[in-house]
Amino acid sequence: MGDESYHRYFFLKRIGYMSGLKIQFSELPTLLPVFPLTGVLLLPRGHLPLNIFEPRYLAMVRDALGSENRLIGMVQPLPKKAADNVDNESQIVSNSPSIYAIGCAGRIIGFNETPEGNNLITLQGVSRFRITDEIEPKNGYRVVQANFSEFKADLSDEQSANFIDRGRLLSAVKKFFEHRNIETEWENLEKAETGRLVTSLAMNIPFSPIERQALLESASTTDLAALLIAMMEMAAAAPTGYGDISH
Repeated sequence: MGDESYHRYFFLKRIGYMSGLKIQFSELPTLLPVFPLTGVLLLPRGHLPLNIFEPRYLAMVRDALGSENRLIGMVQPLPKKAADNVDNESQIVSNSPSIYAIGCAGRIIGFNETPEGNNLITLQGVSRFRITDEIEPKNGYRVVQANFSEFKADLSDEQSANFIDRGRLLSAVKKFFEHRNIETEWENLEKAETGRLVTSLAMNIPFSPIERQALLESASTTDLAALLIAMMEMAAAAPTGYGDISH
């Protein structure tokens, strides 16, 4: 998924973009195709580029494009130790990893097909969901029953960033980037709207899968920012070579 050359190509070309009309809560489906991918985080209003090449996920993209809402659920497989404690008797898909109960639905807003037949897509995060059950797979990919009710606020444009300590956020980013020798265009970063900045940082800093899941499950944008700041401050305070964030 998403090597450097793909990211460069996709964002330079920016072709095949579709309407990003707002989805209403009543339009959210009860059945949702899911793409389990370790270490990948999609958040509401965030943008996630993906390079799709496996036949079952090519089928998933094709089916999603033919649906009314073009939604795909991004979820993470559970770590092995956690998965061992999950009752898998009701799991429909044999030999498939157990997955976290909470994921994020994304709408396909960008699509391009490569000469090799890969699908280059961009998902725009719409809303988180809770998996209540899993049904028989369709065309090889997994399908779940999704409940969006506890995440209605994800669809609101009123996700306020007023209570986020922007000064502390930027300070934590600077210390973290310096500690990791990450270069960035600070002028653009400082101009970014606070909510968008929090979402972008949370999605793109290579936190561990467990940490990414914790970010996803934050109750609000303010809580997400607080957790993100704490993670960056702890990582920046760690001696070089210790406590490195990993995929």
